[in-house]
Amino acid sequence: MTTLEPLQQIGHSRVLWRGRKLDYFSGCDYFRLASHPSIFKAAAAGLKKFGLNVGASRLTTGHHKLYELLEKELADFFGTEDGLLVSTGYLTGIVVAQALAGNFSHALLDERAHPALRDAAEQLNCPVLKFAHRDSRDFERAIGRCGKGARPMVLTDGMFSHDGSVAPLKAYLKCLPADGMILVDDAHGAGVLGKNGRGTPELEGIDRRRIIQCITLSKAFGVYGGAILGDRKLRERILDRSRAFVGSTPPPLPLASAALQSVKLLKAHGTKWRRRLNENADYAKLGLGKRGLEIAPMPGPIIPVHAAGEAEALALKKSLMAADIWPPFLKYPGGDARGYFRFVISSGHSRGQLDNLIRALNAFQDSWNGSGKI
Repeated sequence: MTTLEPLQQIGHSRVLWRGRKLDYFSGCDYFRLASHPSIFKAAAAGLKKFGLNVGASRLTTGHHKLYELLEKELADFFGTEDGLLVSTGYLTGIVVAQALAGNFSHALLDERAHPALRDAAEQLNCPVLKFAHRDSRDFERAIGRCGKGARPMVLTDGMFSHDGSVAPLKAYLKCLPADGMILVDDAHGAGVLGKNGRGTPELEGIDRRRIIQCITLSKAFGVYGGAILGDRKLRERILDRSRAFVGSTPPPLPLASAALQSVKLLKAHGTKWRRRLNENADYAKLGLGKRGLEIAPMPGPIIPVHAAGEAEALALKKSLMAADIWPPFLKYPGGDARGYFRFVISSGHSRGQLDNLIRALNAFQDSWNGSGKI
């Protein structure tokens, strides 16, 4: 049975655990906006002005003007024709798949896609074919297996959360049939990747006409909820056909108010914050690489560490705790059965915290005589 112990976040980059204050390299609040004072203020103002909850789906009596304002800001931020707010980021792909079910001959799924996309693929009512992770050649072979005249829907993460790698969307589009589409779960790329923070499509420099981008507001934006970014036809289709959207209550109004403020903050300060985030990530990766550790050149601010076995994992946990660092050990259903450590760098980490992490991981590598692979 899995047991969970509470962590209380204190400040921007530390947690309180059993009375101890520990450096925190977990979670994906990349700009630490979840603790930004102006977002707190917007949430409090939203509660006072609008109340807590609309208590109904948007297609009954739960449609509030605040949701429209947030959707317009999101569409403007990401440079899309329209945006649609959804109660959670996990639901975004499912909502899209229900709306477009029956329109595609095959669903092509990256073998390491997030579970939310696996659930979405099942809603498309067509055969699901997996292709090797981020492998454009195997993707092309999967297209060939679909047969002549196929109309596939591709489902992939934008930035993958396990290692900060990015889907080669440009390569996928080159061999995708003209009437095929790509559904990108960009939960981790949104706000982080690209010159303007528009995510993986902007980083890849591709046309959005055959891209549906799904995001969460709980990562870079530091709040809660999900959004689907596309054209107005997609929005209309969702309103007409998606059971998950029609039957769910939108995010609480104070959180929508906070998210609206978050988008405005990222518009105003995102360039500076992304620069700081990238500088921190590069600093940590360089510091670890100097001791011979193999750091893959991924654009995301994520550093995965795979222990050789349970004994090594336990030893690393103890070593991190001794350095006053919370050990970010993850073990997802359907993922690596052994689990792994995922260190997420943020723009809010100080150089002192980064140096502490570098020292701890390098010292453990030396003492354990590890393989040098990260």
